[in-house]
Amino acid sequence: MTNLYLLTTTLLTGGAMSAPPPPPLPANPSDSLSSLLVSTANKALQAGVSHKIVPTVETTVENSSPQFSSQWQKRRPAKLLKYQQIKYQQRLPNYRPATPSPKSGTELYYQRLAALRAGKLYTRLPAHSFSSFWAKGLNHKGVPLTKPTYQQWKQLLAQEARAVTYGQGNNRLSMVVGDSLSLWLPAQGLPKYQLWLNQGISGENTSQILSRLSAFSQTRPDTIYVMAGINDLRQGKTDQVILNNLRQITRQLRQNHPQAQLIIQSILPTRATAISNQRIRNLNQQIAKIAQQEGAAYLNLHKLFTDSKGQMQHNLTTDGIHLTPLGYQVWQEALQYTESLIAANRAKALSL
Repeated sequence: MTNLYLLTTTLLTGGAMSAPPPPPLPANPSDSLSSLLVSTANKALQAGVSHKIVPTVETTVENSSPQFSSQWQKRRPAKLLKYQQIKYQQRLPNYRPATPSPKSGTELYYQRLAALRAGKLYTRLPAHSFSSFWAKGLNHKGVPLTKPTYQQWKQLLAQEARAVTYGQGNNRLSMVVGDSLSLWLPAQGLPKYQLWLNQGISGENTSQILSRLSAFSQTRPDTIYVMAGINDLRQGKTDQVILNNLRQITRQLRQNHPQAQLIIQSILPTRATAISNQRIRNLNQQIAKIAQQEGAAYLNLHKLFTDSKGQMQHNLTTDGIHLTPLGYQVWQEALQYTESLIAANRAKALSL
């Protein structure tokens, strides 16, 4: 049995996942986030791995054949939300300790590798899945894990994308693209009625992200969330380089995925003294313009994370840049709210 056969026959849960009705929007919100979701007005969205791992099952996801979709091209794309000021009630969620999960990039890599070898999509699994292959930095034989190279990470993500391409069926797919901030976005707090594909790699700048868009060009996402730029700032790249790359990323994703809703997210604030938060704010203004010019939506997360001084809130970051579990919950809540808008807009478009 080939690995590809294993992947395409056991990737998904049985049949298509049923989506609940579009969730209601928050009623009478007290806080207003200016341009939380900004999009082009009056336009319609168009709509390997070399390690040998013995497959094991430590998940609650059932094995079954995927439902391959022949209806993708018949889907009616939702309309872009008009330029508006969306009101949103921000509240810091109550942090609840999670079950044991990977704590390092190496552990996360081997967890995802084990899931892939077993024909599973790791974003559909509990956080502790396949712990015998990564827990405490040791593999199932008790041997210390070898840190994966950048090339191995690219190969892993490309194979995950290939598996989803073959196994998506009629299920809807959302994708996150970016650096380590996206890489560590916990799937457990995201909507369950669709698939999620994570295409984030730690340390990547906008040039590197742009160079690997072809690795997942055959996927069929409904929504793509992009966040990039913070590593460019850390590496001394100019604003012109960052903005030009983000424009090219947006254009290439639009070309590769004309049916997808493309959402460009703002760069988050920092507490790193070497990076100017004023510069980030200026960049975000330009990123919003690029999104509008290129027919994408812009998700302004910046205000959700800033304190009274314009820095990242101290309880939302581990080191001034990367996020704490609470920080990720804030991000997840914004994504859930955005998904509710998309679902409501899609339902409205289908009723026309």
